[in-house]
Amino acid sequence: MTIRVRRVYDEPTDRDGFRVLVDRLWPRGVSKEAARADLWLKDVAPSDALRRWFHHEEPRFEEFARRYRSELDANPAVADLRDVVASRPVVTLLYGAKDQEHNQAVVLRDYLGTGTPTASA
Repeated sequence: MTIRVRRVYDEPTDRDGFRVLVDRLWPRGVSKEAARADLWLKDVAPSDALRRWFHHEEPRFEEFARRYRSELDANPAVADLRDVVASRPVVTLLYGAKDQEHNQAVVLRDYLGTGTPTASA
């Protein structure tokens, strides 16, 4: 099992495997055809309140990651994502943020037990 993280705006590749959009809002300017997302699992994304608080400000990332992991602990949609990951050799988590290191997909990948832990994990 491999979990990759990529921007939804990047050109899809054969290495992506099953592509899952993990944003609560559909990314601006990307058609569903261009995104080539196999699944949109918006319920696994951070809550609106947490997303607005974070506002992709890098100094807040450590606290964002802690709060998001807490949300994930109580989120039944995580089980759906775990099922997807367990049933496919490669899953790519898609996100719309510009920052490739400080976003919810990175936290989510690490939460699922692959990759390196995010700050304060």
